[in-house]
Amino acid sequence: MTTTLTAAPAVDHRGPVTGRERALAPDLIRGAMLLLIGLANSANFAFAGQPGLESAPHGFERILNFLKLTLVDARAYPVFAVMFGYGLVQLARRQQSAGATPGAVRRILVKRNAWLVVFGLIHATLLYFGDFLGAYGVVGILCTVFLLNRSDKFHRIVFVIWGLMAVEALAFGAKAVLAVVNSSGPAQPLTNSPNPSLGATSYVASLVDRLQEYPMHAASVLGVSVIVWLGIWAARKQILENPGAHKTLLTWTAAVGLGLTIVGGLPLALVGAGWLHVDKTAVDAMGTLSHVSGMFGGPGYVALFGLLVTRVKKLSLPVRAISALGQRSLSGYLFQSVAWTLLLTPFMLNLRLSSTAYTAALVAIGVWIISVLGAYAMSRRSYRGPAETLLRRLVY
Repeated sequence: MTTTLTAAPAVDHRGPVTGRERALAPDLIRGAMLLLIGLANSANFAFAGQPGLESAPHGFERILNFLKLTLVDARAYPVFAVMFGYGLVQLARRQQSAGATPGAVRRILVKRNAWLVVFGLIHATLLYFGDFLGAYGVVGILCTVFLLNRSDKFHRIVFVIWGLMAVEALAFGAKAVLAVVNSSGPAQPLTNSPNPSLGATSYVASLVDRLQEYPMHAASVLGVSVIVWLGIWAARKQILENPGAHKTLLTWTAAVGLGLTIVGGLPLALVGAGWLHVDKTAVDAMGTLSHVSGMFGGPGYVALFGLLVTRVKKLSLPVRAISALGQRSLSGYLFQSVAWTLLLTPFMLNLRLSSTAYTAALVAIGVWIISVLGAYAMSRRSYRGPAETLLRRLVY
């Protein structure tokens, strides 16, 4: 049966969410996970390709490669897919509780996601082909039309799909193990697949390249629909608004989700660190396993942070600052792309240290810290953030 909220007399729609209506866990998750997004994307810029790692690592570079492949690559963006679905339900619920009609709620959500598509296209054209906003906008429109008003029984289908995906991950795991056992050719190190837009020597050339790269990337991201659906289910149960009441579920989700994603990424991480030497067939099988298992990192990380919130007894300064960034995650995400373009592209500052891996990690951490401080300063002045302010004006 479909969950229906009792509301005040029908209105067309209400305005955007206020600060007092926000739950801590979603904002803290978004703010913290922007660090992982930064570590992934800054490395792409620094190496002008993907996955963005040293092909012949030495010393601490081995550790950086290992951590990146087990905890970051293909594991950060699923977190935002979960939170995107969660946010769709939160937005719809707030509109409904204010008395907005079902048609008005649908119009607001479709309009908001349509503007995200526009934001994504502009972002991908001007700054970074690896944009997720546009694809999330398309998925958001589809979810609004086909999923939001479905019954609880219908939404249980998502667990059947996730079960099949877990079986798929296990099958790819078995294939990777067999490929390692049968490995007999020359050792294949991990190398970066070049992205012309990231290695372009002029801004105009990079813009032209991005226009060619973005459509394929956006199409590949549409597969996050199932992950978004899981976030929709979680939001219907208000799991992150009251994580203390769902500790058992969160504990199991964190253990299973992160367990699968780490184990699935481990073989490729060992190759990336230079501690395992196998042939190309085995490396390809490991790469597929790493990508497929990465999606389980989304619910795993979300559940982990939900558990951490249950242990927060008071809102310390770091928690408030990171949450402030989470409230302005759209601005924080776009700010990162501006920073990578200014700091790491060949036609701008093109910063390099003795190790590109060190450069990428240090720049990512530094930019994230600056964004946290900036977001906290905005929150002290009750300023939503430039991208959020623009989006709200366009939608409302």
